Amino acid sequence: MRIAGDYMAEKRTILVCSCEDTMPLDADAIRRGCPGADVLTARHLCRAEIERFRSLASGGGPITVGCTQEAPLFGEVAGEGAAVAFANIRETAGWSSDAKAAGPKMAALLAAAAEPLPKIPFVSLSSEGVALIYGRDERAIEAAVLLKDHLDVTVLIARPDGLTPPRVTDFPVVKGTIKSAKGYLGAFELVVDDYAAPLPSSRGALTFAASRNGAVSRCDLVIDLSGAPALFPAADLRDGYLRADPGDPAAVLRAVLKARDMVGTFDKPRYITFTEDLCAHSRSQIVGCRRCLDLCPTGAIVPAGNHVAIDPQICAGCGQCAAACPTGAAAYALPPADALMRKLRTLLTTYREAGGAHPIVLLHDESHGADLIHALARHGEGLPANALPLAVNEVTQIGLEVVAAAFAYGASGLRFLLRGKPKHDVEGLRKTIALAEPILSGLGFGAGRVATIETDDPDALGSVLRAIAPQDAAPRPASFSAVGGKRDVLRLSLRELHRAAPAPVDVVALPVGAPFGTLDVNVEGCTLCLSCVSACPTGALLDDPEKPTLRFAEDACVQCGLCAATCPEKVISLRPQLDFRAATASARVIKQEEPFACIECGKPFGVKSTIERVAAKLEGKHWMFKGSAQRLSVIKMCDDCRVAAMTATDFDPYGAPRPNPRTSEDYFRERERLKREHEGKS
Repeated sequence: MRIAGDYMAEKRTILVCSCEDTMPLDADAIRRGCPGADVLTARHLCRAEIERFRSLASGGGPITVGCTQEAPLFGEVAGEGAAVAFANIRETAGWSSDAKAAGPKMAALLAAAAEPLPKIPFVSLSSEGVALIYGRDERAIEAAVLLKDHLDVTVLIARPDGLTPPRVTDFPVVKGTIKSAKGYLGAFELVVDDYAAPLPSSRGALTFAASRNGAVSRCDLVIDLSGAPALFPAADLRDGYLRADPGDPAAVLRAVLKARDMVGTFDKPRYITFTEDLCAHSRSQIVGCRRCLDLCPTGAIVPAGNHVAIDPQICAGCGQCAAACPTGAAAYALPPADALMRKLRTLLTTYREAGGAHPIVLLHDESHGADLIHALARHGEGLPANALPLAVNEVTQIGLEVVAAAFAYGASGLRFLLRGKPKHDVEGLRKTIALAEPILSGLGFGAGRVATIETDDPDALGSVLRAIAPQDAAPRPASFSAVGGKRDVLRLSLRELHRAAPAPVDVVALPVGAPFGTLDVNVEGCTLCLSCVSACPTGALLDDPEKPTLRFAEDACVQCGLCAATCPEKVISLRPQLDFRAATASARVIKQEEPFACIECGKPFGVKSTIERVAAKLEGKHWMFKGSAQRLSVIKMCDDCRVAAMTATDFDPYGAPRPNPRTSEDYFRERERLKREHEGKS
C-alpha cells in the first residue's frame, strides 16, 4: 500500500466514522476546513461498511481515513498502490469531553495527515550474533544458558567468587572488568582489565590462570548484567547494548528475549544529514562553535578538523544537534524541517478555516506521547478541543524555526510533551525554549507561550492542557510554505513571525549562545589585519580588494566566536540579538582606511596608519634602524621593492659586516699552519 500525499490536483475523499456512535462528527466543520474534498461519514466503516470503502479505494483517487486502529485492515482491502492516508481523530478529538466542539480539530488532523513526507535514508547494522554477557555472578551464566542455542555467547564475570565449574563447557566463562567500550550493534570493541580464562582443572569452584590487563574483546552484542554504571552515555539509546538490573528477573528476561532476535542486518534511519562545508566548529585549530558536541547524549559527534563528524551508527536521533546548529550544517531528516513545517502549516490553517480558536500545538513522540494521549482518551476526559497533537520522531528535534513558524501560522501556544524522566538530557530543547521566549515576548506575544509538559500521567496531561488560559493568536496569521535548507527556513520563519506579530519591533536582545547577533569592535584598536575575515566560516565578515576595509553582514553571523578568538588585538566581542532589518540590509563598514603607497613604485599595500605608526616607533629607537634612513625606508616599500632594495644594498639587519662563515677546510688549514709553526720552532 502506498501512503498518499496531498494530491492537490486530485479530488480527495475523506472518510470519517463515528465508531459505532461513540463520538459525534461535525461534517460541516470538516468541509469548511477541507474545501474541495468529498467528506463522507460512516458509523461502522471497518466492519459493516467495509464494502463501501473497498468501492471507493478501487476508484484510484486519494483517500484519507479518519482511523488508525484499523489501518492494517484498510490497507489490505485497498491493496498495493492505493493512495490512502490515515488520521487518528478518535483518541485525539472524538473521545473527549469536548467532542462536540472538536470538529475544527478533526478537519485539521485529517488535512495534515495527507501532507507528503520525503523518503527516509537508512544505514545498515549487521550482527552475526556474537554476544558478550557481562555480569558479576551466576545470573550472567543463567542468561547465557537461555541464549546459547541462539547466539555465540561468552560470559565475562567481574567478581567470579564461588562459581561452580560447568559439567560441560557449552560457552566460555572468563573473568575481567571492562575498562572502556566503544562501538555499536555489530561492531563493539571492549578493553578488559584483570582478564583470565578458567583452569580446566577447577574442581569445587572456578579458578583462573594469571590475569592480564588490556585484553581486547570484539562482539556484536553486549548484555550488561553487572549492576555497575553503564558502559556508554545514554545507554538506552545505544543499539546492541542491552542493560538490565541483575536483581530484577523480569528486566533480565526482557534483555535476553531482545538479544535473541538481534541477529542479521538491520536498517536504522540516518537521522541527521550533515554538510561539512557549512560547519563553524573551528578554523586554523581555533575552536568556535561546539553546540552539537555539548548536546549529543550518545557521543556520536566528535571533532574532525575544521568541522565535526557524526557517526550515523551511534546517532540515536534525538535531533538536538540539528535543532542547535546555527548554520544548518546538521539538519534533521525524519522529517526535514521544511516538511514538518508544511504539516504544521496545514494543521493550523485548516483549524482556523474550520472555525477553531486559540489552538495549542502539542508536540509529542509516538513511544510516549501517543500512549499518553490514548490513555487519556480511553480512561479520562480526553484532549481539549483546542489542543492539536502533532507527532514527531523526537520532541528534542524541534528547533527555533518550527517554534517561530507555529506562532506565525496562528498558534496561541506550544507545548512539548516529555517523559517524567527523559531517556536522555533535554538541555537542547530547554535552550530552544529559552531562545524563543524573548523573541515572542519582544514581538508582543507575551511570556509563557512555549513550555514543556513533563509527565507520565495521562490525567496530569489533560489537567495541564485544560488549565492553559485562552490567548490571542497572531492578528495577521502567515500562510507561507517553507522550502529549502534549515538556515533559510529559519530566516523565513522569523521574518514571517515578525510580520504577523501583535507588536513588531526591529531588534530583540537574545541570551548568550543565540545563533543571531552583531559584533562590537573597538575600532581604534583594530589594525585591519583581516584575520577575522579569514576565520569567519559564514562570510559575515568581509574585506575589500581595493582598500583596507572590514565589513560585517549581520544576517550571516551565527555568533560562533571564531572572529573574537582569532583577533590578535582582541578587539572583537559578540552581542547576541535578532535584528529583523538585517535580512535586507547591506553589509556595513566597521573600519576603512587608505592603503599606504610604496615609496618606490607607488603600489598600494598595507594600512597607511599602521605603516606610519610602525615607522615612527622604530625610527631612532630600535638599534637596527638607528642612524640609517635607508634601513627605515624598506618598511615603507611593498614586498617586491623591499626584496629588491635589500638585495641591491646588501642589507644586513645586524648593521656591521659579519665575518665569512668558516668551514671544515678552514679549520684543517689552521691546524696545519699551527703544526708547521710548532715544528719550525723545535
